[in-house]
Amino acid sequence: MRVFVTGATGFIGSAVVRELLNAGHQVVGLARSDKSVAALIAAGAEVHKGDLDDLNSLREGAGSADGVIHLAFKHDFASFEAAAAADRLAIEAMGAALQGTGKPFVATSGTLMLTPGILGTEEQASTQSTPRRSEEAALALAEHGVRSSVVRLAPSVHGEGEQGFVPTLIGIARQKGVSAYIGDGSNRWPAVHQLDAARLFRLALEKGDSGAVYHGVADEGVPFRDIAGIIGRHLNLPVLSITSEEAAAHFGWLSFAASTDNPASSALTRERLGWQPVHPALISDLEQGHYFNK
Repeated sequence: MRVFVTGATGFIGSAVVRELLNAGHQVVGLARSDKSVAALIAAGAEVHKGDLDDLNSLREGAGSADGVIHLAFKHDFASFEAAAAADRLAIEAMGAALQGTGKPFVATSGTLMLTPGILGTEEQASTQSTPRRSEEAALALAEHGVRSSVVRLAPSVHGEGEQGFVPTLIGIARQKGVSAYIGDGSNRWPAVHQLDAARLFRLALEKGDSGAVYHGVADEGVPFRDIAGIIGRHLNLPVLSITSEEAAAHFGWLSFAASTDNPASSALTRERLGWQPVHPALISDLEQGHYFNK
């Protein structure tokens, strides 16, 4: 299958590209910089120049492919509404190129979009108040002859080279001189290893059902205080509780995620796609120490 991948050189996207190539697929990656072009060529993928704002380029990339995996997103929390709008327009543009073909389109969302405090499942709708509408835009394509599906990723997609939530927490701890959690720290984060997530995207592309939602979740919920404890121990810093009123000043833009109780299940995903995580869980990955060798 010839697969058009956006976000192909990111932390997750680079693993997805390797997963697809190793499975015998042909990969065309979206690239907006010379660095991305070089990374794609080195990986053995083809290059399609463009970015999320170039809708004509996105339509061309999707239209020449047998399927699309959409991973790119502008992670600009200062202009999140604009980033969300660009994402929706990108999905609609690529979806229009696939309309009526029955070809697969796999979009990306997150379990943080689910109702906090209860075990989130694939059958639950996204309910968080947010301008991001990736799920709705992607799943709407199923009504127009596209085999569209969504992979909701856990907030912690971890592994060597991660640039996301966990490294941010480590950076905050180093800066503040303390590894903190909010309240009693019992709020839970689901997690999945980068390589397990990559395999899930491939399976969703190859055999996902139209209109389906899948969960990239290995750990259903790691207590936040356990994450803070490991960070404190590896950095030789005190670990302490802060109040919810202190959270914004301590965690900044990450305070929402740091305070949310977001347990999530992937039982239906495993049953329907035969997906089984095999790589280290979050705590085991942190204990290996590579997150702290910087």
